[in-house]
Amino acid sequence: MTGTLERTGTAAPARHRKSLASRRSNVLTLGMLALLVYFLLPLFWLGVASTKSTEDLFSTFGLWFAGDLNLFTNIKETFTYGDGVYLRWMLNTLFYSLVSAGGAAFLAALGGYGFAKYRFRGNNALFGLVLGSIMVPTTALAIPTYLLFSKVGMVNTPLAIILPSLVSPFGLYLMRIYAQDAVPDSLIEAGRIDGAGEMSIFFRLALRSLAPGIITVLLFTLVATWNNYFLPLIMLNDPDLYPITVGLAAWSSQSAGGGSGSTGELLALVVTGSMLSIIPLIAAFLLLQRYWQSGLSAGGVKG
Repeated sequence: MTGTLERTGTAAPARHRKSLASRRSNVLTLGMLALLVYFLLPLFWLGVASTKSTEDLFSTFGLWFAGDLNLFTNIKETFTYGDGVYLRWMLNTLFYSLVSAGGAAFLAALGGYGFAKYRFRGNNALFGLVLGSIMVPTTALAIPTYLLFSKVGMVNTPLAIILPSLVSPFGLYLMRIYAQDAVPDSLIEAGRIDGAGEMSIFFRLALRSLAPGIITVLLFTLVATWNNYFLPLIMLNDPDLYPITVGLAAWSSQSAGGGSGSTGELLALVVTGSMLSIIPLIAAFLLLQRYWQSGLSAGGVKG
C-alpha cells in the first residue's frame, strides 16, 4: 500500500512537468511559425507582385496572383529599359559585393587570428576599440567618409564603395572569438618547431580551421554590401556606376515624379527588379551554406 502511494505521489509531479513542457513547446512552435510568416510574407508578396501588370497591382488582392501572368514580360522590360541599364547595375552590385566580401573576410581572418594568438602591447585596448566601433552606425560615418574620399579624388569611383566595405569590425570580433578555440596553440607550436614562418603557419595550417568563420563573415559582408544604399547614394553620381539599390531607388523616384517613361511601367520594373535582386543572395547563401556546415562538422570531429 505504501509503495503504491509513493509511486502515485511521484507520478503526479512527473505528469505535471510533462504537461508544462508540452505547453511550452506549443507556445514556442506558434512563435516560430509567427516569425516565419513575418519574414516570408514580404518575399511572397514580392514574388506575386512581380507577376502582375501595373493595373493588376492596384486592382487585385496583393497576396494572390492575377488572371494574367506577366512575369516574363516584366523581366524582359526590366532588362531592356534604359538600354539595359539594370543589367549594368546588377553587375556593378555583384562586383562591389564579391570584392568587398572577399577582402573583408580575409582581413578579418588576419586580424582576428592576430588578436587571438599573439600577445602584444595594447592588445586589449585595441580590441576594445574594435568593440566600440561596432556600436557606431555606418550611416554616421558616411559623410566623414565622403569628405575623406573627396580629398583624395576617389568619389564617383568603385573604390569609394569597396574600400569602406573592407573594414568589418563585427567580422574582426567574430574571427577573434572563433580563432581562439578553432586554432589550437599546439598546432602553431608544431609549425614553429618544423621551421615554418608565421605567415606560412597562418596560410597552411590555421586558415583551414578558420574556414567556417571566414564563410560567416563573407556572407554577412556580402549581404551588407549588396543591400548598401546610403554610401553609394552619396559617393556616386554616375548612373553607370550605381548598384542595384540606388538604381531601383532612382527608378522609383522617377516613377513617383512622373519622369520619362510611363509611371506604371517604371513601377512594375521596380517591383520586378527588386524580386530579381534577391535571387543572387539566396543562391549565394545556399551555395556557401554547404561549405559552412561541412567546416563546422570537420571542426567538431577534430575537437
